[in-house]
Amino acid sequence: MENNYKNLEVISNPIVNQSLCIMRNKNTDTEGVRLAARKLTRILLYEATKNLPQTDVEIETPLTVFTTKTIDSDIKIIISPILRAGLIFTDEAVDILPQAAIRHIGMYRDEKTLKPVWYYNKVPMPVEDPVKYYVYITDPMLATGNSLIEAIRLYTEKGIPQKNICCVCMISAPQGIQAVFEQFPDIKLIVAAVDSHLNEKGYIVPGMGDAGDRIFNT
Repeated sequence: MENNYKNLEVISNPIVNQSLCIMRNKNTDTEGVRLAARKLTRILLYEATKNLPQTDVEIETPLTVFTTKTIDSDIKIIISPILRAGLIFTDEAVDILPQAAIRHIGMYRDEKTLKPVWYYNKVPMPVEDPVKYYVYITDPMLATGNSLIEAIRLYTEKGIPQKNICCVCMISAPQGIQAVFEQFPDIKLIVAAVDSHLNEKGYIVPGMGDAGDRIFNT
């Protein structure tokens, strides 16, 4: 797919490609899928967090005092996994951003309508200064885009700017990308692959099957 979206970033390098290859292979066992997924999520999260504002601080090394940069401590960072498959991002996210709050979102897809059905929401929270919030919504697969759109809306309705919201997915479909950007053109979308299409059941082709089943051995 040709990238016609200014806020879509497709991350590709040998480690990403190898991880995707392992995850897609139907003969890879759960442990192998999980390890490859965690490796891939760390790379994607590093890319996603490039938008975090930094500030200058003065520190003392064993040799001297100097001014360097670090993440602005005045902002609020939220990692928001879409359950259940999005949980694979959580451990890596907490390692990278220990100051972040984790806000889980629970949705499953109705297999007939392909629409998301809510069952859990940990997002209801006060937002005093929305421009200081930076949100990372994680979900391995971006298929129809319906679940991701609902998750994004939770945060935009609180006044958090779209440009402060980044969605991080492993494998995506053109239909889902288009649907998300039609609703929220100013969010950032980080993916490792844009696949060919969705089949009649709404699964990404070639994809990797059901990401939750393969990650959690269910």
